[in-house]
Amino acid sequence: MDIGIIGATGGIGQRVLAEALERRHRVTAFTRDVSRFPTDPKGVAWKTIDVFETTELTKALSGLDVVVSTYQPGNAARDFNDTVERSISDPSVYATAARSLLKALEPYPRLRLIVVGGAGSLEIRPGVTRADSPDELRKGLAELGLPEGYAAAVRGHRDALNVYRLSNRLWTYLSPAEQIFPGERTGRFRLGGDQPVLDSAGQSRISFEDTAVAILDEIELPRHVQRRFTIGY
Repeated sequence: MDIGIIGATGGIGQRVLAEALERRHRVTAFTRDVSRFPTDPKGVAWKTIDVFETTELTKALSGLDVVVSTYQPGNAARDFNDTVERSISDPSVYATAARSLLKALEPYPRLRLIVVGGAGSLEIRPGVTRADSPDELRKGLAELGLPEGYAAAVRGHRDALNVYRLSNRLWTYLSPAEQIFPGERTGRFRLGGDQPVLDSAGQSRISFEDTAVAILDEIELPRHVQRRFTIGY
């Protein structure tokens, strides 16, 4: 397949790229910063893209079968605190990016979009999410070591998911586990829908590497078109 990866130099994007190459797919890697292009592309087509420049984005998606968006403001792999600060200062960027991506898909009715979003819109109890529960959200952010102000970014991710839910494009939204980190590719994890997947200690956890495995599994065998899903150990 021809796979495009937006945010290919980020923590998750790098792993998605590596997993896609391991499975012998053709990859176009998109990033905002040309200085991040590798000196040895190893068969990957590297291109600069601004997800908010919808006209250019539309052109860039031509010829792809699937596009994976791991968009975040800034580059969390390089400066996590900068991404946190940018997300707090303008949480609407996630919904704005969603609208731009969906608009770019319009000329390509068969092109699939997989978006890596946030976990705060998962239900911690039936019908109850952290994003909509200030006390639960505050508690969850403290457990993750994030500032209280990041609550605005969590709600921004929720708003983006709602934008996708109103679309008839071939989108899939992945809410990763609440704790996501560089780690090991095990290939052993569980899938869920609108509730977090918890391990034996009651924790919602997944590595970047296994997140990439789940994304490539979804690319190769679509099971969540126009749906959200989640993963965890």
